[in-house]
Order: sequence, then C-alpha cells, then structure tokens
Amino acid sequence: MPLTRRTGLALTAGAGLLAAGAALVVHALTGAGADAGLQPAKASGAPHCRRITDTAPTRLGGLPRRDSSLGGVAVWGQQDIVLRCGVTPPQLTPDPCFAVDGVDWIIDRAQTTGSRKVIVSYGRTPATQVVFDGRGQTDAALVDLSKLIAPIRQTSHCIPSR
Repeated sequence: MPLTRRTGLALTAGAGLLAAGAALVVHALTGAGADAGLQPAKASGAPHCRRITDTAPTRLGGLPRRDSSLGGVAVWGQQDIVLRCGVTPPQLTPDPCFAVDGVDWIIDRAQTTGSRKVIVSYGRTPATQVVFDGRGQTDAALVDLSKLIAPIRQTSHCIPSR
C-alpha cells in the first residue's frame, strides 16, 4: 500500500508520541524520584526551614542526599529518609517521646508501621517531621538531625528536663 500524506502524518505523530512517552519514562526513572509523591509542609518557607534544608548533610544514615525542588524538604536515598520542615507542631500526646542531644522527638504512632517510622520534633516551631522508610541508619541519622533542629528555640518538653 503506497504511503499517502495522511498515512505519513499519522506515522510522524505516532513516532512523536512514542518519543515523548519514552522521555517521560526516562525522566521518571532518573531525576523526578526525589520529590515523587511528596508535599512541602504548610510552614516550609520559614527561615529555620531554609536553614535546615540548606545545611542538611550530604549523607545521612549512610545514604546520599538527593536534590529536592520542594521548599523545606530534604531527601536521602530513594526516599529512605525524608525530612519535612514546617509541619504543625504536635500537642501533648500519649505517643512515645525521646530526646537526642537535647532535642525532643515524638514517634507518630498513627503514621508509623512495621517498616516505616515517623517522628516529629517537639516543643519547637516550626516543627520538623522525619520519615524513615527503608534502609537508613536511624540512630546515626537522629544525631545529625538533632544538630539541625537544636538552634530552634525550645518552648516545651515532652519529657521532663533533668
């Protein structure tokens, strides 16, 4: 069957769609993953949030930091550790509380599962949420994260001071 102008246009359009689809797949597999499915927190534009994300370590819990285009968000690994600054500060809660280097943290039981731990800084505004979802070394990461949060003035404690 001879090629007509209409057939040629259809083939060209089809090839263009295939190329665009392939480009989207490559983009999704290579660079877009750092922010995929993430949303910045309501107060992510706070000066402390900019400082926290600007000075966050290039490695955390043994994982490399990935560039995020979202304000107040830092990502390590394949979203194995995600920091979101500017979340609503937690109120008094029966959820477990612990301190690392003078920074109080709450374990958010409503969002924590067997393979995912969600913690939120306590007594500091803006509050910072950290999600450990995967292979990140939690204890080592918490020491580094507490150094980032410590400069924010603490207004209350979830555990009594000594």
